Amino acid sequence: MILLYHPKSTRPRSRRFPLSVLSLAAVLEGKRDYCIVDGNVESDPLTQLSNLATAGKAKLLAVSVMPGPQMVAALDTSRAFRRRHPAVPIVWGGYFPSLYPDATLNAPYVDFAVRGQGEETFLELVEALDTGSGFETIRGLSFKSESQHYHNPARGMKHPDAFPWLPYHRVNAEKYILPTFLGTRTAVHQASIGCPYRCNFCGVIPTYGNQQEMESPERTEAILRHLVRSYGVNAIQFYDNNFFLREDHARELCDRLAPLRLNWWCEARIDRVLRYSHRTLESIRRAGCRMIFFGAESGSDWVLKAMNKQLTSAQTLELAERIREFGIIPEFSFVVGNPQDPERDTRECLSFIRKIKRINSDAEIIVQHYTPVPQRDKMYGNVEDRIAFPTTPEEWASERWLNFTLRISPRVSWLPERVKVLIDNFELVVNSRWPTAQDIRLPNWGRWLLKVLSSWRYRFAIYTYPVELDWAQRWINLRKPKVESL
Repeated sequence: MILLYHPKSTRPRSRRFPLSVLSLAAVLEGKRDYCIVDGNVESDPLTQLSNLATAGKAKLLAVSVMPGPQMVAALDTSRAFRRRHPAVPIVWGGYFPSLYPDATLNAPYVDFAVRGQGEETFLELVEALDTGSGFETIRGLSFKSESQHYHNPARGMKHPDAFPWLPYHRVNAEKYILPTFLGTRTAVHQASIGCPYRCNFCGVIPTYGNQQEMESPERTEAILRHLVRSYGVNAIQFYDNNFFLREDHARELCDRLAPLRLNWWCEARIDRVLRYSHRTLESIRRAGCRMIFFGAESGSDWVLKAMNKQLTSAQTLELAERIREFGIIPEFSFVVGNPQDPERDTRECLSFIRKIKRINSDAEIIVQHYTPVPQRDKMYGNVEDRIAFPTTPEEWASERWLNFTLRISPRVSWLPERVKVLIDNFELVVNSRWPTAQDIRLPNWGRWLLKVLSSWRYRFAIYTYPVELDWAQRWINLRKPKVESL
């Protein structure tokens, strides 16, 4: 038996289909005996994995690992599982081992790391373990032998249509189809993989390279129609890094989705969507798109150039105004704290966000501190000699590096504490002045209270010591109804 483990990564109300392990299950279905264990659902995944290993003579434990809380859960379970079942090989796959393969292999309880798109690499690993053959020819695989680490060449991307549908029947769908601001029964789907751009602060590029492969519109429609008919789904979150790559593809897909009457959320490039015709944007609206996440990243062209973003601040403002006509909420993300001049970057970025709000007050704002990840070329800000990443999962799991991963407190040498505090305070003020539409648990009186308390601060750009907003947020959160939300 092959054990597919999805470590806990979120709260129950934010559970979604574990797409990573379902993708592995899809290529195993009908060929190998396997079982899925999801730490977001199971209260004691270690015991369940151990019992399955004992009863089914487990051949391999495959663990999906994202940086952050999921990595911590993966570490704890993998270490304990190895103590109980020392003969069962353990492989980690996902963003963490793709970005940090040496740190992954430095863990004595991890034998293999799968990098990038993992389905075929995983299948070849399973075959090699069955036959006792070597691992040197398996592209996308990292492994160790006698304390030496070996990183095989990367595997090229494969079209999503080449893989089977996800076996949704192998999990309890009711645990994952939950209420959000989009609908009462929200599911998730990923219709493409990768991204063709080369932004030098992003973890997608070192994981997949600058490639993107898109599922055909026919297949996306068929899968979503299956989710609607079989599970009563009425809303979708698309997990693509870049949902709208080509206009012809976008228009065909939206024409196919419209009859399904789904509400949905996705991610897209500002410059791509800005070039779309009125007809295409209207088809996107008609198909049920309610919100699009855009990586604006900065309000300064000098920063965007340093990021290799291939975008201008003027395009962001133009998009904010144009998309308002179609009733689609833009969700703009900003990465603040340029290592060369963080104070100027922060000052200009906060001013730019205020411009966006004047143009489109419905625009939602996400502000993040810049926390670098390893790149195939240079990291944004040329910080290679200014940061040393942890070399073991245990170090990544420490409070200092967990806060770095979650961007709570990056503690990087180039970001002064006063600038970090300003960024955090500004985000609290702007998101109190315009509470997110995504929080369906926030009562109307809570929205009103936050708006009243923050309006004078935002109007006069006074962001220091917003203690009343912090207290109000905490007080409202204690009184939110216990329902599921995004």
